[in-house]
Amino acid sequence: MSSINKLLIDKVSATYYSGEQRLAVLDNISLHVKKGEFVAVLGPSGSGKSTILKIAAGLLKPDQGQVIINGLDITGQPHLVGYMPQQDLLFPWKTLRQNAALPLLAAKSDKKEAYARVDEMLPVFGLQGFANYYPHQLSGGMRQRAALMRTMLIESNLMLLDEPFAALDALTRESMQDWLLKIWERFKRSVLFVTHSIDEAIYLSDRIYVISEQPGRNALEQLIALPRPRAKAILASREFTLYKQILINALAGN
Repeated sequence: MSSINKLLIDKVSATYYSGEQRLAVLDNISLHVKKGEFVAVLGPSGSGKSTILKIAAGLLKPDQGQVIINGLDITGQPHLVGYMPQQDLLFPWKTLRQNAALPLLAAKSDKKEAYARVDEMLPVFGLQGFANYYPHQLSGGMRQRAALMRTMLIESNLMLLDEPFAALDALTRESMQDWLLKIWERFKRSVLFVTHSIDEAIYLSDRIYVISEQPGRNALEQLIALPRPRAKAILASREFTLYKQILINALAGN
């Protein structure tokens, strides 16, 4: 893994306003993602985790601090990045193929070439044979795979994933975690992954940032030195349990 940062969020603070009411969301947050690294952000509800991703994607401008991608300061500037919010945001009137091709078509690709590229990716994402299905005809896990495939088709080596499995049942969520790791190991994108789940963060990540309650502050940066590739059996290991206790303590403010 390269030591070069793909993403650097440096001393970022952010505030939301509702009328005259001021709400501090982030306070002096710093984090980085190296090339090819999988990094999770873990914290309680309302700690500003999703705001971090929106700032990294250039959808929000912070009150202070910088966002550096590939060595360039892009703070507050919309830019090309693979950003997947919590909802899959598939258009119900479009087929899976049409939904997945949207970033390619937005980049002015030829429609025939865009659809051909989607069709090449369908087997990789376990969606072969479903190109002409509409979102309501797909299971929750299939919809999330379709949304992630669309995110992967954006020509960016940085992916920002905001709790993509939160709405899934426990068994589907576990299978999706394994599937995501296989996709990540194949494509080696840099990933910043937001989650509420301690187990999910440990299982997926190379490093984890723990964010405090609002306003979100850096509470802990934890390296996860578990071997890859990973399988669910590692959840019962002594090392996994030790990491879990460290993170529980950090979330509790200890």
